[in-house]
Amino acid sequence: MPEPKLRVAVIIGSTRNGRFGPTPAGWIAAEAAKRDDLDIDVIDLAKVWLPDVLPADEHAERPAAVQDLAPWLSRADAFVVVTPEYNHSFPASLKNAIDWYVDEWKAKPVAFVSYGGIAGGLRSVAHLREIFPGLHAVTVRDSVAFPEYWNRFDDDGRPTHATECEAAAKTMLDQLTWWGRTLRAARAEHPYPG
Repeated sequence: MPEPKLRVAVIIGSTRNGRFGPTPAGWIAAEAAKRDDLDIDVIDLAKVWLPDVLPADEHAERPAAVQDLAPWLSRADAFVVVTPEYNHSFPASLKNAIDWYVDEWKAKPVAFVSYGGIAGGLRSVAHLREIFPGLHAVTVRDSVAFPEYWNRFDDDGRPTHATECEAAAKTMLDQLTWWGRTLRAARAEHPYPG
């Protein structure tokens, strides 16, 4: 019997007006959808509208928007976070989305697609790599970065250096899939102790 497809949530981290995030998110979702072992959901934080203020009491009832997104994150076996770099880090909207949830991230892998100026958003990714382990999530080593992103995509939303970008995406998705399968099997066998 074939192993069930791995459910991957691609998260668009920016909510700014005029943001570029949907372009690389659409591209990586399309690359992932080419594989027969992945099932893709795209979550756009600009459409979710999570509240900015978390309650002081962690046991307080969650607002409706937070409750609505929770099942999508819970169902995911793995995540691809698409992030820009703002002021040498990732956007507040992404940190807010991370902070609203705990169990939804646990014992799951997270990969990154970043974009920005000369650094290609890699400073954002470096900061995210420090945060996700605190939620018991595993970050995969390889990522995809788009430096000077305004020159990196054509009018149809495809990378101008398609071959190298597709190769980087394959490496990242291979790692994400390995971790996703491994951790899904482990969670099924034993509840995560964290």
